[in-house]
Amino acid sequence: MDLFDFNGNAESAKPLAERMRANNLNDFIGQRHIVAEGSLLRRAISLDRLGSCIFYGPPGTGKTTLANIIAQTTHGEFIRLNAVQAGVADVKKAVQQAENSLKMFGRRTYLMLDECHRFNKTQSDSLLPAIEQGTVIFIGSTTENPYASMTPAIVSRCRVFEFRRLSAEDIEGALARALSDRRKGLGNTGATAEEAALRHIAVTAGGDLRTAYNALELAVLTTPPGPDGTVRVTLADAEQSIQKKALSYNEDDYYDYLSAFCKSLRGSDADAALYYAMRLISGGCDPMLVARRLAVHSAEDVGMADPRALQMAASAMYVLEKTGAPEGLIPLSQAIIYVCEAPKSNSVVTAMHAARDDAENVRDDDGVPAYLKDHSYDGRRGKAEGAKYKYPHDYPGGYVKQQYLPDAFKDKKYYVPKGIGYEKTVEELRRLKGKE
Repeated sequence: MDLFDFNGNAESAKPLAERMRANNLNDFIGQRHIVAEGSLLRRAISLDRLGSCIFYGPPGTGKTTLANIIAQTTHGEFIRLNAVQAGVADVKKAVQQAENSLKMFGRRTYLMLDECHRFNKTQSDSLLPAIEQGTVIFIGSTTENPYASMTPAIVSRCRVFEFRRLSAEDIEGALARALSDRRKGLGNTGATAEEAALRHIAVTAGGDLRTAYNALELAVLTTPPGPDGTVRVTLADAEQSIQKKALSYNEDDYYDYLSAFCKSLRGSDADAALYYAMRLISGGCDPMLVARRLAVHSAEDVGMADPRALQMAASAMYVLEKTGAPEGLIPLSQAIIYVCEAPKSNSVVTAMHAARDDAENVRDDDGVPAYLKDHSYDGRRGKAEGAKYKYPHDYPGGYVKQQYLPDAFKDKKYYVPKGIGYEKTVEELRRLKGKE
C-alpha cells in the first residue's frame, strides 16, 4: 500500500482492465482447458510445484493475469521483466537475486518474462543455465508461436500452454460484473448498459477481454447522463466505443449469408459471391472473415485445378490486412471473381480426408520403410538398409519409382486428379513417370 495515497487515487486511475484482473484461480476467466479443476496446471499452481512454462496465445486472453495469480499464490519470490526493455545485465541481476534467495532463505524465484519471443539468442543463453539448474522458474508470455519465434533450447525446457480467445459469453459475463462491481469496476458510477450493447462489445472484441473492458469503460465515461441523471450505454454508444458497427441482420441471417457466399464460390457464380460478400461486409461483418473463407475455398473447391487461386486469395487477404477497407476490398473482389471463374476440383480435400482417416487409425504394420529412415547419425542401425534408398536426382527426369508409404498402405491412392484445369497437366506428368 502507498502511504501517501490516502484516497486510493492511484488505484482508481488504473484502466478498468487492470483493476478487474482476477486475483485467484476461481475468478480467472476462460482457458478452462488448462485451468479447470483437476488440471495439471491448476494442481501445479496450488501445490506450488510449477515448473518452467510458456504461456502462448492472442492478446487479452489472460496470460499476464495468470502469471500474477501464480505470483500471489506461490511462496517464492517473483521477478517480472519485459523482453523489449530487459538486457543481459537485467537477466544476470535477476538470476543473482534468485541465487541469493535460494541459498539464504530456501525460497524459489519465479521469473516472469513478458513478450519473451523478443529475447535474442544472447539474452536467452544468459538465462538458460539458471533454468537448467532450477535457480529460477521461468514463466514466459508471448503472442507469437514459441516453437517458431524462440530459442529452441529455452522452449525444450518449458511446458507450453496455449491460450485461446475468450468466448463472447465469457466476455459478456465479465462486462456485466465490471458494471456492478463497486470496489474495482464501474459500480460506483451507477451506469447501466443495454444487453445488446454488452453483446456487441463482447462479440466484436474478438476474444480479447482487455479490448472489451477498454470499450466499456470508454462508453461509460463518455456517454452523457439521461434525464434521470444516470448513464445508460446503448448499442449506438457501444458501436462508437469499439469502433465497429453492429450487424444489420440477425445471427441466423449472418450464417445464411455466409453459407450462400461459400456455396456461390463453389458454384462458380461470381455475381452472387460478390453480392453476398458485400452484404456481409456492409452489414458489419469483418472483411477479414470473408477473406479467410475465400482462402479456404480456393483450396477446397478449386485446389489443383488452378493452384493460382490460393495465391490470389492469400494475396488479397494480405493486402486487405495491410490496407484495410475500403481500398482492400478491391483486391478481395478480384480474388472472389478469380476463384469463382477458376475450374473446380475437390481432389485436395478428398485426398486430405482419406489420408487423415488412415493416419488416425494407425496399424501395427505402418512403420516407415527402412531405406527412408534417418541414418545420418552415429549409432543408427541398419545403414545398409539406408543405402538402398534411390536418390531421385540420380535418375532421368528427377524421378525413380520406389515405395514411400508404409507396407500397410503401399497401394493406397489418396490424391486422384480429376482431369480438370491444371490437373490435366498433373495427370500427364504422372503418366510420363509411369505412376498411372
